[in-house]
Amino acid sequence: MTMKTIRLTAAQAMVKWLSVQKTEEGERFIDGVWAIFGHGNVAGIGEALHGIGDALPTWRGQNEQTMAHAAIAYAKTLKRTRAQAVTSSIGPGATNMVTACTLAHVNRLPVLFIPGDVFANRRPDPVLQQVEDFGDATVSANDCFRPVSAYFDRIARPEHLLTCLPRALATMTDPAICGPVTLAFCQDVQAEAYDYPETFFEPRVWRIRRPEPDAREVADLADSIRASKRPVIISGGGVIYSEAEADLIAFAEAHNIPFVETQAGKGANSWDHPLNFGSPGVTGSASANALCAEADLVIGVGTRFQDFTTGSWALFRNAARRLVSINLAGHDATKHGALPCVGDAKITLGRLSAALGQHRAPAFDAESRLDWHAAVTRVTAAPETDAAGNLPSDAQVIGAVQRVATERTVVMCAAGTMPGALQVLWQAAAGGYHMEYGYSCMGYEVAGAMGIKLARPDKEVICFVGDGSYMMANSELATAVMRRVPFTVVLTDNRGYGCINRLQIECGGAEFNNMYKDSNVEVQPEIDFVAHAAAMGAHAEKVGSIGELEARIVAARGRKIPSVIVIDTDAVPGTGAGGHWWDVAVPQAGGPERLERARAHYNQNAAHQRTFD
Repeated sequence: MTMKTIRLTAAQAMVKWLSVQKTEEGERFIDGVWAIFGHGNVAGIGEALHGIGDALPTWRGQNEQTMAHAAIAYAKTLKRTRAQAVTSSIGPGATNMVTACTLAHVNRLPVLFIPGDVFANRRPDPVLQQVEDFGDATVSANDCFRPVSAYFDRIARPEHLLTCLPRALATMTDPAICGPVTLAFCQDVQAEAYDYPETFFEPRVWRIRRPEPDAREVADLADSIRASKRPVIISGGGVIYSEAEADLIAFAEAHNIPFVETQAGKGANSWDHPLNFGSPGVTGSASANALCAEADLVIGVGTRFQDFTTGSWALFRNAARRLVSINLAGHDATKHGALPCVGDAKITLGRLSAALGQHRAPAFDAESRLDWHAAVTRVTAAPETDAAGNLPSDAQVIGAVQRVATERTVVMCAAGTMPGALQVLWQAAAGGYHMEYGYSCMGYEVAGAMGIKLARPDKEVICFVGDGSYMMANSELATAVMRRVPFTVVLTDNRGYGCINRLQIECGGAEFNNMYKDSNVEVQPEIDFVAHAAAMGAHAEKVGSIGELEARIVAARGRKIPSVIVIDTDAVPGTGAGGHWWDVAVPQAGGPERLERARAHYNQNAAHQRTFD
């Protein structure tokens, strides 16, 4: 019997195939394609995307990196159940996306990157924007994606699609290895025709599996919990991706084990649950850090134990402490000598609870979390007077947003002062927190806010961004205006990189090159952020007080375009509560007395470091 075929260009075949890859709910797994066209993708991929129309929508961005950030935020918001693709030309368009690809890789998030590549036939080499490797003719600039992609392939023949596309989706839907996929698409091959089997384009459903844990590992973990006097759960992002939020609560309640939430795990459950002690580590609450310092068993659930979570491995100070880790990825489950339990968080918590039966951990100090809540209320309270020149702290700005937030509010951020301040101070409703802190990428904020709103149009999205991060990447604000994607940006202007300036001082350094006042400039800038945002079509205004900020956030809720609210803040204060030491190496020699003092403090804290080996 003769196999039926359909003759398409490779680019047409790619978009046709992507358009029929479905979720179990019948939606496209790849929701659409962000595209900036150049000579490396306009004739091939561009024509194919135009031809397929709304069956696989195309959206125009302003910058390759930031449109990829929007795609990342979309996938994160939908708990990795759907994703988007991003395409660029070769050269700078492609390498602009490497940072975003790294962000997705660090955070284990699915995005499909399709950068244009060089000519496979090599006839016109070197083509415009081609990067030549003098010792390897098979290398192009797109090889930069290799170490930051969960799967990388170069499409140098039309028939390569028959194998690389299924591998790409298999990677993006596998919870154990989920991450970004890069398919570098040679520009001549995009336009090359091939007779593809018709069966290749039949719709396919991709299920996200839930791997069962090994019964022996569950039994070992149950034994460890029974033997523990002071267990604590570290709830990470894997709890959210597994949709195990309620399961974690049920497990903690059944066995009387308090929990703390990482940056990625914050918002899985409401801040006011009696067993929720806040966040651990460098940007942690006092109650969580005290709990972790005394713990003899640290139970990680869906966390990779980043240094902020562990206080650079100086947080867990009980000499008898042990580490166990429930994780889908064996790489993460065995970190630092942890006793591993490899499996889906939702399934594993159920199996572990059954193994523990009626076991309940000993009582613990439940009042410390209430003391912590009182401390948060104190530092986030509005200033008694909004006198001119009396600039609010970042904590007070957070307090203003908190007081007018609703159950529909999602706050988001990525870099600078606000991520740490929000983790330690924001009282998140379930599902109301979105932080990119795996890569802490400046410039994620505005585009990420747009991606969240695209994924959850029913939510109120409030983006916290500092003046430094806004200056790095703000152009997708224009995209959000054009597409009528409303969200609110709270732009805190402290006239420089206040977060790193404080770290510089803490490490014994002189104030240098972070704040504009300490930089080598002829004139101190007076940047009109309101005029800038308004020029891109956003509703923009500057407020002079905390009370005014609260009112403007409420007023923004009725708009169909982004709102930007600018407020000047004091760069000096930190959060004013919580926190823990962070290992940032201090120079050992050659400095003034301030460096010697900082080094002594560093040595004192480093003495507490210990990994679980």
